[in-house]
Amino acid sequence: MHRITVIGGGFAGLTAAITAAEEGAKVTVHEAHHTLGGRARTAEGAYRTNEGPHALYNGGPHWTWLRQRGLIGPLAPLPPLEAARLRLRHRGALRRTPPFAMLKLLRRGVARAPVGTDFLSWATGIAGEEGARAAAHYAAVALFHHDPGSLSAAFVQERLRRATRLPPEAHYPRGGWGALIDRMAARAWNLGVRMETLSRVDTVPTGAPVVVATSLDSARRLLGDASLTWPSGRTVLVDLALRTRRGDAFAVSDLDAPGWLERFTAQDRTLAPAGEQLIQGQIPIAPGESRADGAARAEELLDLAFPGWRERVTWRRDAVANGRTGAVDLPGTSWRDRPAVDRGDGVYLAGDQVAAPGVLSEVSFNSALTAVSLALGRNTLDLKHA
Repeated sequence: MHRITVIGGGFAGLTAAITAAEEGAKVTVHEAHHTLGGRARTAEGAYRTNEGPHALYNGGPHWTWLRQRGLIGPLAPLPPLEAARLRLRHRGALRRTPPFAMLKLLRRGVARAPVGTDFLSWATGIAGEEGARAAAHYAAVALFHHDPGSLSAAFVQERLRRATRLPPEAHYPRGGWGALIDRMAARAWNLGVRMETLSRVDTVPTGAPVVVATSLDSARRLLGDASLTWPSGRTVLVDLALRTRRGDAFAVSDLDAPGWLERFTAQDRTLAPAGEQLIQGQIPIAPGESRADGAARAEELLDLAFPGWRERVTWRRDAVANGRTGAVDLPGTSWRDRPAVDRGDGVYLAGDQVAAPGVLSEVSFNSALTAVSLALGRNTLDLKHA
């Protein structure tokens, strides 16, 4: 029987543990915190917040994998009336529709964008500079980056298409992502996975394959490998509870600068007490900007979309997510250029900044399956499981 150690009990770590256990391996998961989940944790208490906006895209391979195991659970559907309340800030005003020039980039006939060119330059040739900037800023909901136009055109185009697809790919597990993690943990437990919380690992175990399913920063320190770096985003996360008022927007996308606000209780009333609405936002900030700068931009969007919000606040929390929002690919690079899954000597990486395809959590999922496949000495797993 194969023995595999997984370091990190987040989405990637649990995916790796379940996959390995299903293949007959004996698995131990070490999680440094007292709860599993990593960035997929949902806060306990009256306001069930995730660490930043979270959505599960049904166009990715992890959707099928989770559904086949009954792990997705009940979803929180967005009522049609709420879906119609998506608002866009453009030229300083709140609008219902994007600028026409931006739509040119979403037509079916648009060619695949190049890897070696920045998105703004490539998109300007199709939609003009204003349309290109609006599209780049809209894509920030899936990028968490302060300057999406400077990234690889191919990288941004894929995320723009996924974020604007109709019907929407984004779905929300009822109760927050913590409910999804709980189901994954139960699955792992039933498969015999040993899960040790408050178990910080400072030295890589020897004698059996190890999957390091942590942030890239933590993996770099653990493995003593200075090459484990890759660009990421830096984002101000704003969590806000307001007393309910009819007519509030469902979500606001800033087309003048990267930024997104979403009223998560529009689809899931369980996330806040009765009579209150839970809003979560992410405002990407540049290296020289502060949390206060991002919060000020969030408040500009709130002023437009949630009239009188300051008098309605019942709870608020601001934070900065630095380097914890997944990989971003600069011009001339793609996912294949990120740190490789196989680190040699039986050590494998899994997470959202390593060499695996996909959008958002799909990168963690795909890297976890690759890591387990390599750890078990196979070119590919028998994906009857996936």
